[in-house]
Amino acid sequence: MFDALSHQYRRRVLFPLNNYSPRDKAELSVDEFVAEGDDFERLKVALYHTHLPKLAKAGYIEWDKDTGTVRRGPNFEEISQYLSQVYDHEDEDTSTT
Repeated sequence: MFDALSHQYRRRVLFPLNNYSPRDKAELSVDEFVAEGDDFERLKVALYHTHLPKLAKAGYIEWDKDTGTVRRGPNFEEISQYLSQVYDHEDEDTSTT
């Protein structure tokens, strides 16, 4: 679970999914995970070849490669309780002096 949360690209996928009710069948397009200043092609390659497969294997998401969409997976609730805490502290500087 901590590995899934350790990379910013995986958090970009998980955070929006956490905002939906568990009953929602919300599907998000991979294009929605692009932030200002991102190299879209580089991000898409990283998501498709590394991050989405890792999240899907853990069961946190269901990923449809053909449509480029993701939704909550069967194990999403395991990670959901930690997403709010991680989100609340994402911008904190964790470096030491």
